[in-house]
Amino acid sequence: MKVYQHRIRYHETDTQAYLFNARYLELADVAMTEYFRAIGHPYPTLLTDGLDPSVVKAEITFSRPAKFDDLVDVDVTCVEVGRTSFRLRFAMSRDGEPVAEVILVYVNVDAIAEKSRPLPESIAQVLRGLVGK
Repeated sequence: MKVYQHRIRYHETDTQAYLFNARYLELADVAMTEYFRAIGHPYPTLLTDGLDPSVVKAEITFSRPAKFDDLVDVDVTCVEVGRTSFRLRFAMSRDGEPVAEVILVYVNVDAIAEKSRPLPESIAQVLRGLVGK
């Protein structure tokens, strides 16, 4: 599901005018927020609904650089849903050509107790219905 488009800004690039590698995680983070908005769960309501997702694992595969002023499309796919966690795939492209793939594993946390907790069933059901789509 295409959920986000980002124009690479000057301050996000390195001396080669390429999007700095750590910024791909920032793009994925914004796209995750937009993904939840697109599936009917705006981020501000996630916390009140009992979902506080924290990244516990990140994988990035780079295909080609994104450069200053490029428009990068981010397509998000839910890959897996567990009891306390879910995994999202972020396919980033420029003009239809792959730039990078980011895979993030999120765990629902109880921020006060600093431990995982089950996903809210209403959100888990929506995510399970979207696996692979």
